[in-house]
Amino acid sequence: MDLGLSGRRALVLGASRGLGAAIAHALALEGCSVVAASRSAGISWAAGLPPEIGNRIQAVGLDLSDRSAVSNVAQLVLQGGPVDILINNSGGPPPGSIQAVEAGRWDAQFASMATNLFELSRAILPQMLERQWGRIITIASSGVEQPIPNLGISNTVRAAIVGWSKTLAAEVAGQGVTVNVVLPGRIHTSRVDELDAAAAARDNQTVEAIAKASASSIPTKRYGTPSEFADVVAFLSSERASYVTGSRIRVDGGAIRSI
Repeated sequence: MDLGLSGRRALVLGASRGLGAAIAHALALEGCSVVAASRSAGISWAAGLPPEIGNRIQAVGLDLSDRSAVSNVAQLVLQGGPVDILINNSGGPPPGSIQAVEAGRWDAQFASMATNLFELSRAILPQMLERQWGRIITIASSGVEQPIPNLGISNTVRAAIVGWSKTLAAEVAGQGVTVNVVLPGRIHTSRVDELDAAAAARDNQTVEAIAKASASSIPTKRYGTPSEFADVVAFLSSERASYVTGSRIRVDGGAIRSI
C-alpha cells in the first residue's frame, strides 16, 4: 500500500531513541523528509542507514522543558519549509506515588509534557490550515484509559493531553488537518526497561521476573516492538488515514481489557 508520504515533511519529537526514533525511521522509509528533534540533538541510530534514507533525516536540538527553545525550534523548522506531519512525543516522568508530588513538580512536568507541546502545535498549525493538509499525532500512554500504578504524573498529565487533542481535532477537521493520539502499551524500549528496573527494585525481585510477569498479563504474551508501534503512526500520518481524526488508537497487544 502506498501511504502517499513521499515528499511530505515531518517533525518528530523525542527522536533520539525509543518510539520517537522508530517513528522517524518509519517516516523516512516512506519517503518523508524528517526533522528529528531531541534534547541531545543526536540521532546515532541513523548513522548506519543507506544514504538514500539517512539523507532524509535532519537532527535538531530541543529541550521540551524550555519554552523559548520550543519557540526557536518552531521558527527554525518552518524556515526550512512547511511541516505536514507533527509527532508530539515527550519523555515520561519518573515513577512514584502521586501523593508525593508537590506543586512545583506538577508545574514543571505539565510544562514539558503538555503545555510546550501545545505551544509547538500552535506554531506549526497555521501553515497546515493554509495548505489544507496536516497531521498532528501525539504519543500518550495506555495509562490514560487504565491508570498505571506508580505512574501518577504520567496518568494525569497525559489525560489532559487527550482532552486537548480531541478538542483541537473537532476545530480543524474541516480544514484537512487530522489530530489523533496513539496509546502505547508495553513496547520494548529503554523507557520500559527503566520502569521494569524500578519495579524490580521496589518489589525486591529481578528485572527478568518483573518483565516475565508483565508480558504474561498481555494477551499477546509479549512486549511490542518499536517498529510495530511506528507502523501504526506512519499510517495515521498518511494520505490513507484522512478520515481518522479525534481518535485514541491503542497499540498495546490487547493489554487494556475495557471495550
